[in-house]
Parts: sequence; structure tokens; C-alpha cells
Amino acid sequence: MTARKPFIINSIAPIRVCDNGGWTDTWFAGHGRIFNIGVYPYAEVQLTVSSDGDHEARIIINAENYGERYVVNPERHWDKHPLLEAAIEYMRVPGDLSFEVTIYSEAPGGASTGTSAAVTVALIGALDSLTPGRLTPHEVALAAQRIETEMLRQQCGIQDQLCAAYGGINYIEMHRYPHASVSPILVPNSIWWELERRLALIYLGTSHQSSSVHEMVIRGLENAGPECPQLQDLRATAPRSRDAVYAGDFAALGQAMADNTEAQRRLHPRLISPGHQRVIDIARAHGALGWKVNGAGGEGGSVTILCGDVSQVKRTMIRDIEQENALFRNIPLYLSRHGLRVWERSCSA
Repeated sequence: MTARKPFIINSIAPIRVCDNGGWTDTWFAGHGRIFNIGVYPYAEVQLTVSSDGDHEARIIINAENYGERYVVNPERHWDKHPLLEAAIEYMRVPGDLSFEVTIYSEAPGGASTGTSAAVTVALIGALDSLTPGRLTPHEVALAAQRIETEMLRQQCGIQDQLCAAYGGINYIEMHRYPHASVSPILVPNSIWWELERRLALIYLGTSHQSSSVHEMVIRGLENAGPECPQLQDLRATAPRSRDAVYAGDFAALGQAMADNTEAQRRLHPRLISPGHQRVIDIARAHGALGWKVNGAGGEGGSVTILCGDVSQVKRTMIRDIEQENALFRNIPLYLSRHGLRVWERSCSA
């Protein structure tokens, strides 16, 4: 590669909320239907690149949210931030380049909003600029999912990566794991703006952790088969959500969200924690139309709430939730019209 002056690559990708149909985007479900919404705050990656790749500190990771900056040692196998280090290895950046990668997100880690998937998608998108050819959004999402499942051997669905790559409101049909089609839900601005106005994201203040409960649910679903009633109940909420958004029927969307949360509870009662339930109870008392425990559920994480007609009632609800528990906090959000975005500029003198 021809030597050039140092340059910067910026990359951002949205997180996701309201993942109705989640759990059906997995290997044990076989096929699935998922509705989700890409939102900001986004995951942000910035690469500072130079053509001096022979020195020892060729790759530096600056995990800004964790206050950690370190040189990647290729002889140590993904020992500090495995997801970031595995993604860098996967992308095979030419050895004559050195770079520092800074990762940041205003969305708290462990909020069950697909933040780690958004980070991986943004990182792959940025690194893709340093390799021959260009990946499509679908290819970026598939690469991010492979890194988690094949390189890191983690349980992982497909919807988070697809939402981060595509953005917007999505209806995802997984016909055979992990292969899926993504249908963006395009609506008039009046519906888009009204949906954005009604949504609230409440973080419980503690990171979601995979647990023995999740492993037990997975074993049960694996043994039950892809057509079991539990998975069918979850799948059914996705097309209902899609149709409700197209119609601008927020009451129907809220009901699909609440039904999905109850379907999660039927998988295992502990997937809806006491913290989730308290937020739901306050939201219901303020006339909210629906609520979705984000992600797989369990301890920690977050709840998406779909509020009613009056904005002041939404603001009062948020104040009451935050006063209920010092850990509970509202994460301001707005809908992302775009998925992965990557652009480059020269370093300033």
C-alpha cells in the first residue's frame, strides 16, 4: 500500500430497542420473525491510521468507556476485550498499517440494547476501509455475528447485528439460521416522529448478565424444538408490530410489546426481574400503551416503554421511575434513519 499521511476513519452504528420476537433469531429456534427499532445513542469507533506498521505498538485499543488504553499483543489471545481483539484479527488489516482504535458509546454496556453488537458492527465497518473491497451492511452484520459465535463461542442471535448495520425500523425474517432477510419499515414522517415521541428507554442501572436461567431456558427450547408454543408466541408478536407501525396504530404496537414481555415471562419467571416489573407497574399507572423487557430478559438491562398521547404524562412517568430507585435512569433516544455509517478524513496539521 502506498505510504500516505495519517488519516482518521469514523464509524457509527445504532443500538436497538423493542425487539419483539427476540429468542427466535437463534440457532435453537431454527427460523424466526423479529421486529426491532434502531435508535441513538449510537456506538462510535474512530481509527487513527498511519503507514508505519512495523513497530511493536502497531495496534492500540482505547476502550474509552472503561478508561483502558493498551497495545494489542498478538501473542496473547484476546485477553482484555475479546470482542474487539477478535474483530481486529478477523478483518486482517494489512501489516504495513498501524492504528489506534477508540471505542465509545453513551449507551451503557449491559443494557440489553445490542450495544456490543453495535460496537462490533461499527468496528468492522471502520476496519473494512483498510482492506480491499467493501462489505455490504448484510455482510458486516454476518461477520459481527460470526465473531461472537464462531471465534468467541458465545450464544448469539442475529437481530442485533442486523439492526446496527441497517438502522431504522426493521422486520427480520430468519428463514434458516443464520440466514435472514431484512425489510425496512418505511412510514410517513408523522408516524416516525410520533413513535419517537412516545418511546422511552429505562435502564435499570445494572448490567445485564447471561445467567444459569438463560442456559436453562436455552436447553428447554432446544429440547422442545423450533415449533414449540413458546417460540411461536414470540414469533407472532413481530408481524403484529410491523402491521401496527404501518397503520400508525400505537395501541396495537403497545399490546404486541406487552404480549412479548409476557411470552418471555412464560419462558421463565425470572426473565422479568423485580426491577423490570416495578418499571412496568409505574408505566402502566401513567397510561403507557406497552412495555418490552429488552433483549432476552433476566437481571439488569432495560425496558422500552411506549407512552400515550400526552408528552407531559411521559415526563412525569420518567420522573416517578427515576425517583423510585436511584439506579433507574432514562436514556434519551431518537430513531435512527441510518444504520452503519463510515467516513474518512485527513488528520489536521
